[in-house]
Amino acid sequence: MLSTYSISLRPALGDDASTPQATLESVESYSRVGEFTRAFEQINKIEDPKLRDQGHTAIARSQMKAGLIRAAVETSSYIEDDMQRSDLLNAASEARSKVPAGRGGGITPDFDQLIDLITTTVDPESWEELGGPGSVAPFSTGVYVDSQGTLHRVTQQTRDSLLTKIHDASKVALADQDLSNESALRKVSLTRLEKETQLLWAVGRVPTDEMSNMAGIYEIKYLLVYPEQGEVVLAGPAGPWKVDGEGRHVNIATGRPVLQLDDLVVLMRNAMEEKGKFGCSITPTQAGLKAAQEYITQTSKKPLHPRQRDSWLEGLRTAVGRQDITVHGVSPDTRVGQVIVEADYHMKRVGMGLEDGTAGVPSYLEMVTIPPGGSPPPMDVLRWWFALDYRSVNLTEERNAFELAGPGVQVLSENELLDEQGQRVHTNTSSTLNETFAHNFSQHYDKLSAKYPIYAEMKNIFDMAMICSLIEKERLADVAHWNMTHFGPKGGYEVATSSAPTDVDSIMNMRVINNSHIIAGVSGGVYFDPAKALADDQLKVDDYGLMKSDRKASTLPKTIKHHGWWWD
Repeated sequence: MLSTYSISLRPALGDDASTPQATLESVESYSRVGEFTRAFEQINKIEDPKLRDQGHTAIARSQMKAGLIRAAVETSSYIEDDMQRSDLLNAASEARSKVPAGRGGGITPDFDQLIDLITTTVDPESWEELGGPGSVAPFSTGVYVDSQGTLHRVTQQTRDSLLTKIHDASKVALADQDLSNESALRKVSLTRLEKETQLLWAVGRVPTDEMSNMAGIYEIKYLLVYPEQGEVVLAGPAGPWKVDGEGRHVNIATGRPVLQLDDLVVLMRNAMEEKGKFGCSITPTQAGLKAAQEYITQTSKKPLHPRQRDSWLEGLRTAVGRQDITVHGVSPDTRVGQVIVEADYHMKRVGMGLEDGTAGVPSYLEMVTIPPGGSPPPMDVLRWWFALDYRSVNLTEERNAFELAGPGVQVLSENELLDEQGQRVHTNTSSTLNETFAHNFSQHYDKLSAKYPIYAEMKNIFDMAMICSLIEKERLADVAHWNMTHFGPKGGYEVATSSAPTDVDSIMNMRVINNSHIIAGVSGGVYFDPAKALADDQLKVDDYGLMKSDRKASTLPKTIKHHGWWWD
């Protein structure tokens, strides 16, 4: 009769080691034989951060060999060196993707894959509502792109639209009850946030809803750096958010869009690879402009009856055709690329009287007047574009706290001439009427943002782009010993993408004054270049001490949990 024996293998070491190096050796020995609890008991005796990192690395690698991927990832979270931690998480992600092999004729159970199967099969949405991992869904904005790549405005929400597939418009996105509190100055550690998203990535998870929405911050107040703690922190007002009728995540109290993690990562990579330059353009084609001139010449031979106005204008739009959309500096299929295109597109519709403005912002055509005996403005192409407008960057003398000063966004203008071939000729000048519209839009930007959240989204994009460029210019990541292993250009963070628009119906309109037809077409785009705004003469040291005081009050609290990355 055969007997069965159970043997427990343990290293022949005492629990107390005489030196830190000997203690580390005992950690490694216990790890090799799967005694992880005893290994952790030993590692708690080590004070040297580098030796502790080595100990956690040894435990994590042994856990991975045993098929305990989630346990290895959790152990990796205690490694302070982000490069060392990132190497382990990359290995964990690779190990997770491999099919486990049976041992000794048996089958090794893969509990990680079983958990994944349950959470992705049994009512996936309920997991998110209960604070579990979020579901993967495309982002949406106030426009959509059809199968041909043409941009369209969202006019209403239908049950089968993209908007209803993301969230119900009244759903409040709260993963933690604490996020229901309004905060005058919420802090988000970018270094800790990167670590937590990378931990999720290593086990095949996407960022949680609170991560994607940056803990509800809807305006950047400060960029703070704590070299001793290795923290780079964004701070600003925040609160609970919901999804509005256009699919935007907005603060419940103010209606302002909250910051998006995807946007931050896109802009961080742009700052590192493109020196912070990005933009877009919506422009009519040369062939279309030539066809428009020929159409106007042909149809102006006889008076136009008022009832023919709409059909005549439609004929002009057909002659011009669609306008080309181009995006540079960022990928057009990212949310950043689509927000700047939508903002530019909407601004031009306001200027042409196709969307209502606000008090103080009449359309260009509304402002046109023709004195008795006068002539209407020529059929030039108006050019309007968004540009940055920061008056200064305030900072502490130690260069560890920064604040953006100024409205951030402005609209500039230019009149372009057309030659006989429809070629646009830059004049580098703007007529009084054209400049007035751009000025009015800039002066009332906040009112327009309250009415149309897309402009507040644009402001968030500009603010985050400035912050990312500041981090790069001031080498703040190096100061905080932050290697951007996940958010950087070579990192594994995957930004959500959607169909990129390539063209849009021509944006033009007309008005009849004194039997004269006033025709206006428009081009332009978005142009962001932080070089001048971050020049040394634009950096102003705070003499009042307020920033220094706020920075001190914003220090990472001692009570924050191990996986915590934001605090009030």
